[in-house]
Formats: sequence, structure tokens, C-alpha cells
Amino acid sequence: MSLETRVGSVVLANPVMTASGTAGHGAELGAFLDLAALGGVVVKSLSARPWPGNPAPRVHPVAAGMLNSVGLAGPGVDAWLEDDLPSLERAGATVVASIWGRTVEEFARAAEALAAAPPCVVAVEVNVSCPNLEQSRSMFAHSAEATAAAVRASASCGRPRWAKLSPNVPDLAEIASAAIAAGAEAVTLVNTVLGLAIDVERRVPVLGAVRGGLSGRAIHPVAVRAVYDVRAAVPGAAIVGVGGVHDGPSAVELLLAGASAVQVGTASFADPRAARRVLEDLTLWCAAHGVADVEELVSAAHRTGPA
Repeated sequence: MSLETRVGSVVLANPVMTASGTAGHGAELGAFLDLAALGGVVVKSLSARPWPGNPAPRVHPVAAGMLNSVGLAGPGVDAWLEDDLPSLERAGATVVASIWGRTVEEFARAAEALAAAPPCVVAVEVNVSCPNLEQSRSMFAHSAEATAAAVRASASCGRPRWAKLSPNVPDLAEIASAAIAAGAEAVTLVNTVLGLAIDVERRVPVLGAVRGGLSGRAIHPVAVRAVYDVRAAVPGAAIVGVGGVHDGPSAVELLLAGASAVQVGTASFADPRAARRVLEDLTLWCAAHGVADVEELVSAAHRTGPA
């Protein structure tokens, strides 16, 4: 059985990765699983400089998932290269760095700093789900033009770029097309769904930043829909699926919808071995269903009619 897959020009040993923001900045999960055995480790999003993030409380459990408003806290690219990346390199991990910025120039600076990264960093995920200070703080990901500008500005990383997009838009295919046209080799679908929780006893929002991103099993159908729709509208786009992946069948569903690889996120908070378990489960599922090559599954749902 071959589990090898391709995301744009990047060849991965298998289609299971961690999701940005859920596996730390370095080899934190290395105590629980062999990071080199995963298709890739996507690290927490980094800006050009250190960023403190949002006020506490930052996370809150909800039915079938969680809300978070961590606010992209991080040490900055330079500190990550010096302090965190070496442990991933020693572990033999295939690394995908993730960057964000509040302006196009900040994306450019973060990307430029990554140009000096070692070869274990095979791609850069451009996380455009962040406020654009040049556009009245609206999200980069909510505008095709702003998304394209951020992707173009990130070319200085010297590596393949994957644009991580938000599902909170009327026409996701339009924004995915703009990202691809601007130089992204792939799109990562999807980031969290905007949500809010209220403490009914205190009668105030639970999170310090009021609103937060909903992740976990609750958004899996949203992710499947997004991947399916973008694959249909932009057939040439490489896609990484993320949202509620917790076992083999949930990973297979995203592959069938059109993803070439998947990311495991919120499940890792409950079980730090989740990514390894998903990979093992996916392997067993393929064996049980006579799948000799995992790429047979990619976009297969577009080649058959409804059940």
C-alpha cells in the first residue's frame, strides 16, 4: 500500500499532518508519537515579531468541539528558528511553517525571515485569518484581493506556499482562486468558524476576546463542504483538508471531497497521540477497502453520483 501523497510540488510520506495552533511551536508532541512518521508537522502561526495574543480566558469547551481566542500568540520567526525548530529537525519531522501578519508588509517580513530555514521546512502556510490593519481590521481571508496580496508578499520565503482560508465568507471558491493565482500552490480548508459562548450565570461572554473560533468535530461537515466546493470550482488547486478529523473515516471523507492531505487539530488536545492514531486508522481503512494507493481516494466523490 502506498500512502505517499503530493500537495502541489511537496511530496509527503503520508497524508496526515498536525494542524497549526494545536501542536505547539516545536517538538512538544514528540513525547507521545514519532513526529517523523507523520506526513508533516504544521507549527503554530508565527509573526515577524513576538506577539502576546488575546486576554484570558482563551479557550472554552463546547459541544463537539471548542472555542478559542488565543490571538496568534507566539515568539516571532527569529526566536522560533533559534529555539524551537532545532528540536523538530532532530526529530526528523517534515515541517510546515505557518505565518501571519496584520499588514501585507508584516507577511513579507515573516516570510523573508523564513528564507534562512533549513531544508526540513518544506512549505509555508500563509494564515490569512487575521485582521488587516490596512482595511479597517477586516480579515485578510474575507477579501480575495487582500488574500492575494498576503500570498504574493510571502513569496520571499523561497518555499511553496499554502494559503489557509476562512469558511466565514460568501464565496470561498473566489478567494481560493485568488490565492492560487497569487502564487499559492495549495489552499488549506478550513480555519475555524466564528462563534461565541455566554456564561449564563454571570451573563457575560466566556472568552476574554468575546468571540472565538469554533473547531473540532462540530465543523467537520463545514470543512467537507468547503473542500468539495473548491475542488469542483477550482479543479487544479491542491487542497489540504482540516476540521474535525479524529479517525480514519473522517480523514477519508476529506480526501474523497478533494483534499490531498489532512490535518489533525482539536483532537490532539484530548489525545496528544491523535495524529498517529488517525494515520494508523487510515491505513487500516485502506487495507480493509482494497485501496492500494491513497491517491485513489483523492476527489473520488466527484467521480460518482450521490448514494
